[in-house]
Amino acid sequence: MKPAMRALIATANGFEESELLVPYYRLLEEGLEVDIAALRRGTVVGKHGYRIRANLSLLEASPEGYELLVVPGGKAAQALATHAAALALVKRYFDTGKPVAAICHGPQLLAAAGVLKGRKLTAHVSAAAELRKAGALYEDREVVVDGNLVTARRPGDLPAFMRAALGLLRARASDAADLAAAAV
Repeated sequence: MKPAMRALIATANGFEESELLVPYYRLLEEGLEVDIAALRRGTVVGKHGYRIRANLSLLEASPEGYELLVVPGGKAAQALATHAAALALVKRYFDTGKPVAAICHGPQLLAAAGVLKGRKLTAHVSAAAELRKAGALYEDREVVVDGNLVTARRPGDLPAFMRAALGLLRARASDAADLAAAAV
């Protein structure tokens, strides 16, 4: 039996609830196992008071064993941008080429990690100047896909965001299956 694909959501206090919960449940619906990583294991509180449980600390999180990293927005991305473990995790994801999906203010964490130079993306318009300063090519569109990177602007873009992220996962799974078949 084929092992389940896995996704990791990186967050902190102040996350935008819809930007965490919609991806979390959509990924579960698609049959992925989903872990939530924060600065430490335990309760993380969203922007509107919703509480979730982080079952991993960022120090325990690693791209190995996960096919996707999701970075929700809200104030969580800004909080994570000052922590070495979060920055290292993002850099490792980009080094592996695995899909990274960031929405709203989520790309601010990617900017802090120094992985956006020359990358096309979108985000909440209030973050556009910061992202351009980090070398990103900002576009004000519902969703932007640039290689392994999927970005969206706001909660209203979640349907397109999730279609694009899941599309990347399916394409990677298909490519991996093709490689495995060719090796036989």
